[in-house]
Amino acid sequence: MIYLDNAATTMLSPEVLDSMVPFLGQQYGNASGVYALARASRKAVEQARRAVASAIGADAKEVFFTGSGTESDNWALRGMMEGMAGGHVITTAVEHHAVLNTCRWLEQQGHRITYLAVDGEGIVSPDDVRHAITENTRLISVMAANNEIGTLQPIAEIGAVAREHGIPMHVDAVQAAGTIAIDINAWQADLLSLSAHKVHGPKGVGVLYVRGKTPIKPLLVGGAQEMGRRAGTENVAGIVGMGTAMRLAQENRATATPRIKTLRDRLMNGILDGIPGAHLNGSATQRLCSNINVHFDDVEGEALLLRLDLAGIAASSGAACTAGALEPSHVLVAIGRNRVQSRSAIRFSLSDLNTDEEIDEVLRVLPKLVADLRAH
Repeated sequence: MIYLDNAATTMLSPEVLDSMVPFLGQQYGNASGVYALARASRKAVEQARRAVASAIGADAKEVFFTGSGTESDNWALRGMMEGMAGGHVITTAVEHHAVLNTCRWLEQQGHRITYLAVDGEGIVSPDDVRHAITENTRLISVMAANNEIGTLQPIAEIGAVAREHGIPMHVDAVQAAGTIAIDINAWQADLLSLSAHKVHGPKGVGVLYVRGKTPIKPLLVGGAQEMGRRAGTENVAGIVGMGTAMRLAQENRATATPRIKTLRDRLMNGILDGIPGAHLNGSATQRLCSNINVHFDDVEGEALLLRLDLAGIAASSGAACTAGALEPSHVLVAIGRNRVQSRSAIRFSLSDLNTDEEIDEVLRVLPKLVADLRAH
């Protein structure tokens, strides 16, 4: 199979797997214990914590392991707003559902949420963030890179606005990790979410970075794990895998990112130049090196995905399936695409494991599939 759905998940790196295996077998100690077997697990957790901290420019004491990027997003928003009456949160209309649905939950608790509009490329204006601030604003939450269309937000500029007004800033960096440099200080981020399985790590482990004395309350209560801020026995093998994955992503980014971008540009230009009625969704320049999102005139996206699958090519749709009914993507609607255009969208997302030969094959197969669907 030609795998072009790396925005959904990535293949586990062999080196990551090798680092995890001992903690799935003989090194099974509970990291909260005091005996030698437990101390080995604790040492491994702390090594992973330092690796993640190094990859984002943080102090290890500011890195907290969670069960997923979704949990990290929930913790960031709910933990900052809990116990606060009538607080105000600023976010955007194109966030991941982990943020948007948490914001809707916060609205039910009496908080006010501002969902900022984006332009036709999916970019939010820092000036719009500034103008949305009120005396009750308690948190600004903006993703670094969009999971559907790959658009990069001006996070450093937005972070500067937040810092100017003394408002904590949360960044969902789940899609950004591995392909762009993450620097919590350059971004002036106070909270930042990550997920291991987006960077060739294991599923079921994430991170929330919490700057210094940021006044966040725990999402999960119970034991004293994660410095008393996230209860639950540590997933030692998963944490070790995340540490290895983040270290490798940091070490390899300088060579991997240009190579992925070259593959992306070949595929993107081949689609846009070679298939009539193909249109790019998102920014042509301010986008992840790994992401292509296009819609095709007179083509149903789900039908095209099925044809691609039969041809041995894995991609994804720009629309989400909700409660059994295909609804237009909230991201594509936010950038001005209509329902028909949204339902014809396809996302191709690459990694350093993809090859020139695979891109050649997609460009050979895709025009024929699109032409065939239009003919029928």
